[in-house]
Amino acid sequence: MVSQFISPDKVGLLGDIDFDFPDGTHAIGRLDNHSEGLLILTTNKKVTKLLFESKIPHQRTYLVQVKNEVTEETIVQLKKGVSIRIKGGIDYITSPCEASIVEKPSNIADNETEIKKHHPHTWLTITVTEGKFHQIRKMVAAVKHRCNRLIRLSIEDLSLDNLQPGCVKEMEEEDFFNKLHIDHWK
Repeated sequence: MVSQFISPDKVGLLGDIDFDFPDGTHAIGRLDNHSEGLLILTTNKKVTKLLFESKIPHQRTYLVQVKNEVTEETIVQLKKGVSIRIKGGIDYITSPCEASIVEKPSNIADNETEIKKHHPHTWLTITVTEGKFHQIRKMVAAVKHRCNRLIRLSIEDLSLDNLQPGCVKEMEEEDFFNKLHIDHWK
């Protein structure tokens, strides 16, 4: 599924979800078609500016499965920042982030892209405050690992929790803005 309601391509769309979305609903902080997890949908056009164009950075946490075993030295590299190539072919050093090796959470279902249990792999959590195009995938590639599965777990205090794929959770606007740590009165 892609993070949009219409597409010229034959792909799964948000409109395919069994939910009556209000007119003007759009995705904030899209996920590419190889990623999964938390996606914010809103009718409030100010949210993108308040959340991603703000001078205050907002944390996004991802669960990442990479091929092969990751060492503590690699985690240190990720935490300090690594060189990735961004739009325009520019080399960019990522901002310091949080990164750690974790066990696969029991509430995350297996999928067909996941590396099978008998192949060496590592699960990581990575929390960033910037969002360059495919940044997490590029970061793990910079430390010589292939991202096999990428799941956005949270944006600030708004988290996926046990929400299953294709499900929608409606929230009151005040709670929504509080969890995202943004002032909606601006």
